[in-house]
Amino acid sequence: MIRGLYTGASGMVVQMHHLDAVANNLANVDLSGYKRDTPVDKAFPEILLRRMNDDGVFKFPLGSVDTTPIVGRLGTGVELNEVYTVFEQGPLKQTENPFDLALEGAGFLSIATEAGERYTRNGSFHLNDEGWLVTKHGEPVLGENGPLQLKKNNFVIDQDGVVWQNAALAGDPRELVSLEQNEWESMERVDRLRLVDFEHPRHLKKVGNSFWEATEESGPASIPFQERPKVRQGFLEGANVNVVTEMVQMIEVNRSYEANQKVIQTHDALLGRLVNDVIRA
Repeated sequence: MIRGLYTGASGMVVQMHHLDAVANNLANVDLSGYKRDTPVDKAFPEILLRRMNDDGVFKFPLGSVDTTPIVGRLGTGVELNEVYTVFEQGPLKQTENPFDLALEGAGFLSIATEAGERYTRNGSFHLNDEGWLVTKHGEPVLGENGPLQLKKNNFVIDQDGVVWQNAALAGDPRELVSLEQNEWESMERVDRLRLVDFEHPRHLKKVGNSFWEATEESGPASIPFQERPKVRQGFLEGANVNVVTEMVQMIEVNRSYEANQKVIQTHDALLGRLVNDVIRA
């Protein structure tokens, strides 16, 4: 009976972790480049139950005989195994802002931070006063040759991530996307975005501000040369969170939590009757 208390309590703890993951997904549904979290559980070893002092006979597959037939299996609880990130493609939202970048396909943008190189799918950038392309928190966006510095706003980033610029061209940067062939020939290649990927991206560690950090399990960052993600200038990638699905999961989590709570209350009531009625009698 005491085992049932621990089994119900372990189920409640797991549902708390599920609720934290669902709440975090819903809180970041409007965050560009956010990837939803999914918790994974694992059960404790099961116990094989047998009837003792029974005259029945149970035959094992190998032919041995036992006089204690199997009744069934008893679960001993569950625990959280891991919370991993689902890196599915999020919807692309057109902003017509030339400083907004979205990736279509697997990969990450590289950002230089005080703690080292970090990686993101949030391409909401802007130019600071010195002409560096930075995040909203001021961290420089990295190209393959270092941080990207643009002299003016008249630049274009093609689908391969190459940054082109021509100081002689004037006008709205949004109009430069539709340049004529002769105008493209006059563009100067500045650099190419440092787009990286990992051998095991599910093991990347979230460190806040839409950043991920490489771990020993994820492997080091490497530049893909064959299947590079496409860069979409003037777009942002939305979160891959389905609000309806997350709300349904929240309802399921609450009901599972209440069911485990009922288990504990029932065991507590039975334990009380055992102590107060049976033992006293």
